[in-house]
Amino acid sequence: MAHTVYLAGGMRTGWQDQVINAAPDLDYKDPRTHGLRKEKEYTEWDLNAIDESTIMFAFLEADNPSGAGLALEIGYAKAQGKYIIFVCEAQHPHYRYFGMSRMCANRVYDYLEDGVEFLRTFQTFPRDASDPDNYYGRSRD
Repeated sequence: MAHTVYLAGGMRTGWQDQVINAAPDLDYKDPRTHGLRKEKEYTEWDLNAIDESTIMFAFLEADNPSGAGLALEIGYAKAQGKYIIFVCEAQHPHYRYFGMSRMCANRVYDYLEDGVEFLRTFQTFPRDASDPDNYYGRSRD
């Protein structure tokens, strides 16, 4: 059974397509697809999608206006024990305020391409493995 990846991050640039195309053997929960506009409804959808996922791929683009929603999603995923890959572009104007989010992640990268390359390894990593950190090591320390 394939891993399910929740795609957390900005909704304007289509970065999600790059991730999906680079690792097509994984299943995805993509918030762009729900079409919900009411805060209560899309928040519930997002949190349920995180619950149903084994991995979160979070991307804080430099032009993301705040990243507040992303920070909440990362914290929720951490509390649920999800494996978190966080791409945090250093050019983001509030980069220094995302230290806690970076510490919640299992892997942190500065560039989308690097995070995607690592995500691709999960195409061959068994979903039922007990400890992916032991398998891959931790890069944020």
